[in-house]
Amino acid sequence: MSREEIVFSSAKALARRIRDREISAREVMIAHIEQIEQINPTVNAIVSMLNPEVAIERANEADRQPCEGPLHGLPTAFKDLEDAVGFPNTQGSPIFADRFPEEDAAIVARIKQAGAIPIGKTNVPEFGLGSHTYNNVFGPTRNPWNLERTAGGSSGGAAAALATGMLPIADGSDTGGSLRNPGNFNSVVGFRVSSGLVPKSPTALPWAHLGVKGPLGRSVDDVGFFLSAMAGFDPRDQISYPVDAAAFAGDLTIDPKQVRIAWSTDLGGLPVDPTVRSVVDGARAMFEAIGCDVEDACPDFTDADELFKDLRAFGMTPMADLMREHRDQMKPEAIWNIEAGLKMSAEDVARAMMKQATLFLRMSDFMERYDAFVCVVNQVPPFPIDLDWPHDIDGVQMETYIDWMKSAYYITSTRMPAISVPAGFTPDGLPVGIQIVGKYHGDLELLKIANAFEQATNVASKRPPIVS
Repeated sequence: MSREEIVFSSAKALARRIRDREISAREVMIAHIEQIEQINPTVNAIVSMLNPEVAIERANEADRQPCEGPLHGLPTAFKDLEDAVGFPNTQGSPIFADRFPEEDAAIVARIKQAGAIPIGKTNVPEFGLGSHTYNNVFGPTRNPWNLERTAGGSSGGAAAALATGMLPIADGSDTGGSLRNPGNFNSVVGFRVSSGLVPKSPTALPWAHLGVKGPLGRSVDDVGFFLSAMAGFDPRDQISYPVDAAAFAGDLTIDPKQVRIAWSTDLGGLPVDPTVRSVVDGARAMFEAIGCDVEDACPDFTDADELFKDLRAFGMTPMADLMREHRDQMKPEAIWNIEAGLKMSAEDVARAMMKQATLFLRMSDFMERYDAFVCVVNQVPPFPIDLDWPHDIDGVQMETYIDWMKSAYYITSTRMPAISVPAGFTPDGLPVGIQIVGKYHGDLELLKIANAFEQATNVASKRPPIVS
C-alpha cells in the first residue's frame, strides 16, 4: 500500500489489516509519521510529538505482540486536555506547559488498552475554552480546507489531523460543541455521546458538568468502531454504565423508510449564515430521497441558553485558585467565565439544574415522536483564524465568546446524543455539516441514521486542498 492509501484508509479497515498481518504496524506508523512531517508544520494540529524513532520502535513491539485489542497498532494522539503518561498535558496554557501527569485519564487508559500507540497530543484552545483552537504555547491550528480559517475547537487539532490523514483515529471532548464544531469545520465526523457512555475521569464535578468524552473519525463507521473501544463502565466514573460496546463496531445499516425526522435548520429562530443555511436546507432532500419521513418540528428550547451558561460557569469554579495565582497568564474569556461562576449562589446553581431537568424531560417527550432531530451544527462557516470569535451572525450581534455556538450548546443542554456529519461546502469551499440529534442512550440508533445519510452522499470522500 502507498502512503496515501494507508493514511486515508478507514481506521476499521486498517486495524483489520494489521490484525490479519496484511500490513505491519511499523508500515502504518511510518506512513503516518511521514504524513505528519509533510503536513503538520503548516496545519499545526499535533503537538508534543513523540520522537519518530521511538514511535517506530513501539510499532515494532506491537508487531511482535498478538493483536488482542481492536485498535492494535493504530497510531493516535490524545487531546491536550487529557492526562497521558509520557506526554505533557498543557491544556494550551503556559501555566501547564511543563506539566507531566503521573497517571492516565480514563479515556487514555482505555484507548491504550485497546492497543493504540500514542505518538503525541492534539492542539486545543487554552483550557479548551471556545471553539477556536489557538493558544500561547503552540499557536493556532489551521483549517486544512483554507489555511486562513479556524479549525474550530476545542478538539480542533484532532479534527484537522484526521482530515489530513495524520491520524486514523482521534479522541475529543464536548461541552459546548467541542466534538461537533471541529468535526463540522474540518468535514469529518464528531460524535457527542450520551452522558456516561464514555468514562470521564478525573473530573471535579461528575454530576453537574455537561461535558462528555467521545470519538472523531473520517466516517460514521470509523466513529462507531472507535467508540466500541471507548465505551462502557469504569469504576472511576460515577455516571458510567455497562453497555454492549462491540455493537458500535457492527453493522450500521438501517431501513431509512422506518425513520421519522424532525427538521428545524435554525433550532426555532437562531441566526444562521446564509451560506450555511443553504447547504443544510439542501441536505433535507437527501433524507427524503432515501425514504425518511421528514417534517418541520422543533423542540422547545426555553431556558437552554441560560442554564447552559450558568452550569458552564459553575463548572469552571474549580479553577478559581488557579485564576487567583496566575491571572496574568490566563486569557480574558477564562477569567470572565470563572468569575461569573464565583458570583453564583447555591440557589442560582440549583435553579439552573432544575431548568436542565425540565428541559431534559421536555426533549425526551419530543423525541418520543421522532427518531432524530436535524439542525445546523455551527451557525457560521469556519471564520478567519485571526478573529477571536464571531461577533455577529447574519447581522445579529453576539454578546459573549460562546453566543455564536448556541446551535451546539442548546443540544448540550438537553443531554441528548448528537453527531456532526459532513453535508457539503459553501461556494468558497468551506465545509458545512449537519447535526443529527438522537434519543438519550439511543447512541447506536443515532449512528445508524447518520450512516444512512453519509452513505447517500459522497461528501466524506473529498479531501482538503492541502492533501489533494
